[in-house]
Amino acid sequence: MKSEVINYYEKIQLIQQKVVHQESELIEKVGQLFAETIEKNQTIYAFGASHAGIVVEELFYRTGGLALINPLFNATLMLNTRPVTLTSQMERLEGFGARILQSSAAIAEDTLLIHSVSGRNAVAIDMAIEARKKGMKVVAITNLDYSKQVVSRHASGKKLYELADYVINNHGEFEDACLLLKMMDQKIAPTSSVIGCMIVNLILIATVSCLLKKGIKPPIFHSANVEGGDEFNETLFQKYKDQIHYN
Repeated sequence: MKSEVINYYEKIQLIQQKVVHQESELIEKVGQLFAETIEKNQTIYAFGASHAGIVVEELFYRTGGLALINPLFNATLMLNTRPVTLTSQMERLEGFGARILQSSAAIAEDTLLIHSVSGRNAVAIDMAIEARKKGMKVVAITNLDYSKQVVSRHASGKKLYELADYVINNHGEFEDACLLLKMMDQKIAPTSSVIGCMIVNLILIATVSCLLKKGIKPPIFHSANVEGGDEFNETLFQKYKDQIHYN
């Protein structure tokens, strides 16, 4: 009998294949959008609340990553908030997402990536609406099957996928967890973090490839744990200071 550990591994593999086969063309287009944003000296922002923010952290300030990804972090939406249930309440607070974006340096022709698995909570919806008002392009990473089965928690009745210019489906299951073990009525083992991190790295690769085709040297971080890494990264901060708003 196959172990449940192997079952999860095979589930992830299946979802990865779906993403590669069904979303790769769209991922390439998002890479082009990111590259064009960089070429125009505009700014790229990324947002995710609670566990969705893990994918934003994957994109931000790390070895081999783009120096120009500006995260929109808010303390009340991070998992070190206590009580942690406050994060769920703040996700549902209408108007909050717009205020977070308004407090940033975002302007017209910037690009915003929002990761929200259900796409139903007000914070992501408000942020997408505000971004569109500003004239920004919005990229959503979401679970379309899940999102289409739940009701919006926003007064507009909209969900994230209905407000984005580009919608990448993470091909997860309803409620995100994917394994139902015997003697349990609740599935375990979510897939959105591992798949979301894969998706944003595919976007990164597509972006870098597009920049190279344009003759632009991609601003990629070296590790701070190798000799010369800090110095190299500091040159990126200085060169791209108009597109970096987190340093």
